[in-house]
Amino acid sequence: MRIDTIASWWEGFAPYVPGFAAASGLVLVLSVLAIVVSWICGLVAALAKTSRFSALRRASEFYIWFIRGTPTLIQIFIIYFGLPQMGLRLSPFVAGVIALGVNGGAYVAEIVRAGLSAIPKGQMESAQALGMSRWHMMSRIILPQVFRVILPPVTNEAITMVKNTSLLSTITVVELTLYSQTIIATTFRPFEFYIATALIYLVMTSLISQAAGHLERHYARSL
Repeated sequence: MRIDTIASWWEGFAPYVPGFAAASGLVLVLSVLAIVVSWICGLVAALAKTSRFSALRRASEFYIWFIRGTPTLIQIFIIYFGLPQMGLRLSPFVAGVIALGVNGGAYVAEIVRAGLSAIPKGQMESAQALGMSRWHMMSRIILPQVFRVILPPVTNEAITMVKNTSLLSTITVVELTLYSQTIIATTFRPFEFYIATALIYLVMTSLISQAAGHLERHYARSL
């Protein structure tokens, strides 16, 4: 009886597997692009916050304050629905990547700033004494050490980014959540398809955790 039940369930689920695969691929593409954007925004904001120029510090502080203090969904709506009023119309995909990337950048900035503060100031002073430029000092000495410190919180941010792609269903990006909703609207089987969607997200986030754990062990052996 159980085998018959499973077979019946799979018979109803199988036609949607290619669609779930395509939606999962879109989630991965969205996540990777948004993570890249978040790192660009985060590094710029973190360096600006530690700059000797007050204008850069204030701009960075305002960016982090505003993004961390407002809902991600509202930020998505501002970029997708609000920017067209200013003459800038973006596709749902591009708007989603920018919104998630800008949102994640505020958190990455604070993570990087905390990592920078964990590095002894003596190393920076020694690099400056050797005549190294700020860029060479950051890229060759400071940031490699910072990466080891910030790997766990950055992993959490990457996992959050993958899960936040579900919010893009509100601006018609056909990722996993919106795809499952369209199926449910025709099959009236919310339990099965929402569970399937949750399991796919769980697999993706678990793979990120496993990869981060491998990197942590690698760096631990190299110390």
